[in-house]
Formats: sequence, structure tokens, C-alpha cells
Amino acid sequence: MKSLKKRRRIQIIALAAVALVVSTALIGYAMRDGINFFRSPSQVMAEPPAASEVFRLGGLVEEGTLVRDQGEVVHFVVTDGGASVPVTYKGVLPDLFGEKQGMIGTGRYVNGVFEASEILAKHDETYMPKEVMEALKEQGVYKAPGES
Repeated sequence: MKSLKKRRRIQIIALAAVALVVSTALIGYAMRDGINFFRSPSQVMAEPPAASEVFRLGGLVEEGTLVRDQGEVVHFVVTDGGASVPVTYKGVLPDLFGEKQGMIGTGRYVNGVFEASEILAKHDETYMPKEVMEALKEQGVYKAPGES
């Protein structure tokens, strides 16, 4: 009788361990495309990512670089003060998107151009995405709102 209880307990523990391993593997498989790493323009230029890698690029839109083609294609340059990366985006830009404003884009770096699939802009005049602010502070370019 005792050995039957012991055997049953071992089977339950083994089954629970297998279930834990399988669920961890499934969660990892589901999240493989959902994790996008943030990079500043300086990091992209220093170590260009593979064309197949999806990541987030953030910085300030350079003044005088915003060009709208026919249709929904938009070209502009993003900078962090240390380097600049040309960007193309096909779609409708957020209302608050503009030159000298903070932005984050998700996409791929192909042939020296960041091809964005999604563009996020700041929420209001004082908001700047945390990743962009930290990258600009590293370059010594960031000025807090109200500073001149």
C-alpha cells in the first residue's frame, strides 16, 4: 500500500514537471515575434542589424527631412544627435508626428534605410518616450521641457 502511494506521488510530480516544461516552451514560442528591442540611431549605425531583425528605432525627426511621396509613403530622418538614420513609412502618420519631435518606429533596417511598419509619436508637447529620452541624454542632446 505504501509503495502504491509513493509511486502515485512520483507520477504526479513527473507529470507536473513535464507540464511546466511544455508550457514554458509554448510561451517562449508565442513571444518570439512579440519582443522588439529598442535601438538609437547611433547604435544602428555602429552595429547595423540583420535585414530580417524587427526592432524599434527612436529619436527626433530631423528638421527639413520630412518628405511625402504620392500616396501614403513618407520619408524622413531620425537622429539622436550622434547619428542619423533615414526612414520610410507607408501609412497614415499620427496627428502629433512632426519635425523636431520624438518618435519611435517598429520595423527593419534594409539597405541602409529603416523600413517602418508602425510609427508612434509623442502624446503631447512635454511627453517623450523613455527610451528616446535616455538615448538623447547619452548623446548630450536632450533638453527638458522649458529649458532653452
